[in-house]
Amino acid sequence: MRLREPLRASWGTLAERELLRVRLVADDGLVGLGEAAPLEPYDGVPLAAVRAALDAYAVLAGERDEAELLEACRAERDLPQALAAVDLALWDLAGKRAGRPVAELISVEAARSIPVNATIGAEDRSGAAAAAAAAAAADFDTIKVKVGIGDDAGRLAAVRAAVGPRLAIRVDANGAWEVDEAVASLRALAPVGIELAEEPVHGVEALRAVRAEVDVPLAMDETAAEEDAAGSGATDAVCLKIARCGGISGVLRDAAAARIAGSVVYLASSYDGPLGIAAAVHAAAGLTAGGPLPAHGLATLAGFEEPGDRLHAVRGAIRVPREPGLGLG
Repeated sequence: MRLREPLRASWGTLAERELLRVRLVADDGLVGLGEAAPLEPYDGVPLAAVRAALDAYAVLAGERDEAELLEACRAERDLPQALAAVDLALWDLAGKRAGRPVAELISVEAARSIPVNATIGAEDRSGAAAAAAAAAAADFDTIKVKVGIGDDAGRLAAVRAAVGPRLAIRVDANGAWEVDEAVASLRALAPVGIELAEEPVHGVEALRAVRAEVDVPLAMDETAAEEDAAGSGATDAVCLKIARCGGISGVLRDAAAARIAGSVVYLASSYDGPLGIAAAVHAAAGLTAGGPLPAHGLATLAGFEEPGDRLHAVRGAIRVPREPGLGLG
């Protein structure tokens, strides 16, 4: 899937997403769909490694029933980005078999729609301001701006001037800074008004150190992949991702740990495909039953040249599919 415009982050530039789709055919003829979405520059996981894992899982699928399949796959090769595809397909099957959307399998009080943020990828002030103004006109309440890529203060000031005081501005550094740099940068940017800063540094202890020195609320993103990090309580919020967590089941596990530690949670996409976005939307809707969540970073399909006709933000929210399963076929 090619992006309309390349996206630049501290880990590199993204022009297209290469995804793997999985079909899981049950004995009763139902078909569950899943998606594997590794992104090597971001998560260090090569597509070839995921494909090899899925080939190994396919052998197991003929030998295990649905209840045992995911753990058998994990025992064979514990690779979250590959396990996510199997997990999504199993949730899709379960929803289709029950005749209910996946969100309702997670919670009978699942939300019907979820708030999402707009992402500003422009690297210049005028481009960032124009994109922010367009997001405000489209009724987004939250926008996210990449930082750690140059002229952060100038772009953020231009964005705030374009949208006024009502919209929340979230910044995402993708771990571009060291602790001292992060503290200085966030103190300098704070007067703009920042809802939260995602992953200013990498690592639980580094995040704790930054949090102790700044008033800007922090969220961990990439660091949440570390063992027990989501439940560490090191940040005010934890950003969870379907591929990195190993699917919906992993998101629910890590969300529970984060909440016990006192962190709020929200979901985001690394420019996943439609199935990954659908899974995240269902998970977010189910988790909303436990209390309101910050805006989710899931309004990313519109960034592709062929975005499809589902799961797009309308007035700053994405409607949860109402069809059985994930709702995409």
